[in-house]
Amino acid sequence: MLASTTMLFVELALIRWAGANVVHLSYFSNFILLGSFLGIGIGFLIPAARGQWLKRWTPVPLALLVVLVRAYPVQVRQSSSEVIYFTAVKTTGLPQWVTLPAIFLLTAVIMAGIGKITADLFRQLPSLDAYRYDLLGSITGSVSFAVLSWLRAPSVAWGVLAAAALLVLGGRRNTLWYSVPLTAMVAALFLESTTAGISWSPYYKIQLKPSPTASRTYYISANGVPHQSTAPLPVLMRENSPYRQAYDQTPDNPHKRVLIIGAGNGNDVAVALAHGAERVDAVEIDPRLQEIGKQLHPARPYDDPRVHAYIDDGRAFLERTDAKYDLVVLALPDSLTLVSGASNLRLESYLFTRQAFEAARDHLAPDGAFAMYNYYRKSWLVDRFAGDLDALYGHAPCMTTFKRNAAVLVAGMTPADQACKQVWQPGGPVPAAASDDHPFPYLLHRTIPTLYLGALGAILLVTLLSVRLTGVRIRSTVRYVDMFLLGAAFMLLETKNVIGFALYFGTTWLVNALVFFGVLLSVLAAVEVRRRMRRANQLLLQLLLFGSLAVAWLVPTQAVLSLPFAGRLAAAIALAFAPIFCANLIFSDRLAQAPDPTAAFGANLLGALTGGALEYLALVTGYQALLLVVAVLYLGACVAMRFAGRGPGGQPAEVPGETVAAKT
Repeated sequence: MLASTTMLFVELALIRWAGANVVHLSYFSNFILLGSFLGIGIGFLIPAARGQWLKRWTPVPLALLVVLVRAYPVQVRQSSSEVIYFTAVKTTGLPQWVTLPAIFLLTAVIMAGIGKITADLFRQLPSLDAYRYDLLGSITGSVSFAVLSWLRAPSVAWGVLAAAALLVLGGRRNTLWYSVPLTAMVAALFLESTTAGISWSPYYKIQLKPSPTASRTYYISANGVPHQSTAPLPVLMRENSPYRQAYDQTPDNPHKRVLIIGAGNGNDVAVALAHGAERVDAVEIDPRLQEIGKQLHPARPYDDPRVHAYIDDGRAFLERTDAKYDLVVLALPDSLTLVSGASNLRLESYLFTRQAFEAARDHLAPDGAFAMYNYYRKSWLVDRFAGDLDALYGHAPCMTTFKRNAAVLVAGMTPADQACKQVWQPGGPVPAAASDDHPFPYLLHRTIPTLYLGALGAILLVTLLSVRLTGVRIRSTVRYVDMFLLGAAFMLLETKNVIGFALYFGTTWLVNALVFFGVLLSVLAAVEVRRRMRRANQLLLQLLLFGSLAVAWLVPTQAVLSLPFAGRLAAAIALAFAPIFCANLIFSDRLAQAPDPTAAFGANLLGALTGGALEYLALVTGYQALLLVVAVLYLGACVAMRFAGRGPGGQPAEVPGETVAAKT
């Protein structure tokens, strides 16, 4: 159980920490997830009598990765016309073609070592008992990391816990050998954690620096990228300031009730108060950014009794509130990070869909207005958002442009509710609006960018070579093609559910953590049910699985969103976890019958890697269609299962409960 706990804890820590120091990974965070699946899968596929050197060397690549990233942190610069990095400023550190492969390979080696430790312990128990402890360890690891996120613990705390667990797993024989690299890792993280101005939120590594100029008081960097700055009110209120445009271009609006989504450190809140707002609802997803504003903003906007601060996802707030506003402002919500290491969804993606703009409009007073601003590096992106507002409000919005590609869009409920110096006019064909099913506003066309295709192709090639070079007999794993397909399908299903809950309840770290916890509990429940069954009716389980997938595919997301909170929660849980429960009853039954459960589990993990790569299909199809891909993968697994894992007469080749150690 400790090995499984350590395995998931280190995986989550690597995803979070490396993404905070290498900005490439803020946009490719499942890069580390895929490397983890590759490493763990190889660790399980290596036979018991081989690969002991891998266990002995486990702390070395971990220390090397931490020291390498600390020595060469990276900021990313836009290198593709298909994927946009809005706040990227420059590239530091090693070239991208060096950094990304090095991190991927080191992650795979780290997780292969921990996976090998876990696999050797896995073999000592009956297959379902071992899987049960693996799940309990995974739950412990995920909860532990969630608690550290809630406490906003520094990275050195993560390193100390990981080092302590590895020392225990390494045993007395390896204490000295493990101590040297683990000490180096903890020392590097200690230096990072004690750097002036560094703190951690549940989403970012935040660095706070005093400004040397009078126009700003503090600069805030998030995950190594300049993100926000605090400014005195006179600076914010200068003529032609972007902060003023929503008010200057709605002169007849009373501006009494204002909603600010992406309130951050409080600049927009201060401007709203200066324009006479009687109530400001300030919604910010990151508690640390709001805390900085409360402590350090020169105008002290959060101290004003007219301000009501909320730590929440902006879209979720819109779905829950019944309030009406004179003005709704999307205040530069550019998150720099993804919802989880298992998806391409950014924290703010659901704020820029057609349905989100409709939700904002529905919360406007009869003479109200909607405003949004950001730094847009491509004119087609401004056209996408402005065209969407044009279609929703029935008239073109005001558009004001500034240096460095900044633009402000303001749309009144009627043309009389806005006073434009310049009305938006499209610069070319207007791209289709993003939707809740295809929430990728920064993608011009429904396609997988060549940047992603190249990276995924390289990952799959490395996977094949790694399996070959580690001496795993591919022929011996062919009999577990059904387990491979089960892993790919489950990974896609899990990702779809994470995305669904993000839409229904917000993209907050807490929702994300609870979904993963719920997934693991569903899997554990399936294992417990299977352990108590003498024999599973595979045909019935398969019918239940495909039936639950069909229901999940047929029920539209808007129908779930329209429900009150209790009904929405019940519907989301049923739609998400019923297929997971049925799928894992099938998986548990197959694992119990496998002649070599560790090899079967390894094949399943490599399948999960493939499922993680297939998730990029959502860039083309949208997320709902992924359920069809899931169904096809499960259908292939069910067909393959009829030719695998059965002895003469259709009986299981292994009696459930028989220890693997007895067979080997």
